[in-house]
Amino acid sequence: EVQLVESGGGLVQAGGSLRLSCTASGFTFDAYGIGWFRQAPGKEREVVSCIRNWEGSTYYADSVKGRFTISSDSAKKTVYLQMNSLKPEDTAVYYCAATTMTIVVITSDMYDYWGQGTQVTVSS
Repeated sequence: EVQLVESGGGLVQAGGSLRLSCTASGFTFDAYGIGWFRQAPGKEREVVSCIRNWEGSTYYADSVKGRFTISSDSAKKTVYLQMNSLKPEDTAVYYCAATTMTIVVITSDMYDYWGQGTQVTVSS
């Protein structure tokens, strides 16, 4: 059974940091790309960052460049999203997802498996 489990969300003040984790099971981790998406109330789900596990290339949305860092640990089958200098507009439910696409994909419909999400709330 394929599973993606996110953790690390919480409440933080503006300017603070959080590290999200996405732990995978049930599939060949290194053969997949992992994406982090977020969805704020009343808004569409949007891509935050992606990584291709087999070769490490990454993508960041403009809104998080320079503040967020995505990384992958194959031994732990875990992808991390380090979020620094958080802003109130980063408040959302954050989801990780897995895709078999061999190119970096930033649209949610290209992802095959999804986690349950973790809430990130940034207070001003």
